[in-house]
Amino acid sequence: MTEARAIDLDKWPRREHFEHYLTRVECTYAITVELDVTEMVAALRVVPWKSYIAQIWAIASVVNRHVEFRMTLTGEKVPATWDVVHPAFTVFNPERETFANVWSPFHADFSTFHQQAVDVLARYRNATSFQPQPDMPANVFDISSIPWTSFTGFSLQIRDGWKHLLPIFTLGRYRETGGRTVMPVAIQVHHAAADGFHTARLVQELQALFSDPSWLSK
Repeated sequence: MTEARAIDLDKWPRREHFEHYLTRVECTYAITVELDVTEMVAALRVVPWKSYIAQIWAIASVVNRHVEFRMTLTGEKVPATWDVVHPAFTVFNPERETFANVWSPFHADFSTFHQQAVDVLARYRNATSFQPQPDMPANVFDISSIPWTSFTGFSLQIRDGWKHLLPIFTLGRYRETGGRTVMPVAIQVHHAAADGFHTARLVQELQALFSDPSWLSK
């Protein structure tokens, strides 16, 4: 398994910010945005890919571009970053009305990721336990979906979660507005790991992938 790399604190521009929001003013924040997915939805109609997996890959692709969204703490409580983080995501069991939390390794190549993620979803769609996979690694971040409803605000209240540095994403149902298709995306962020600037950049880059889904045809 990949080991997290400790950050050189003497050279880290955000050292003071990290220590402030981790130990003095323990702080997370949530932002909900509506992203335009019109072009991606149109592209998915003519290719054999699943939209949920496309959403997951796009998020994981952007997350892995930036160290602030790949952060963790070592056993000595030293800030560190993973070289890669993999998406963990939910699969719903309609008969039980429960979901399982599963994961698939991230690949920069979308078709490779899609093939493996499809297998995971098929294998565990009837799972009866919360985490049916025995091999979930430490370097995963969470994505969940609420495809039954749209929303304009969403936040998680995580008791004693002040040391969880990886982002958490929640996706909602598409809705039509002004002839365009939009999807709500809620992002939970630890302020010690990332500031508003970093989250805004992530949102912009995710929007760029949705607006130019040429990666779906590769």
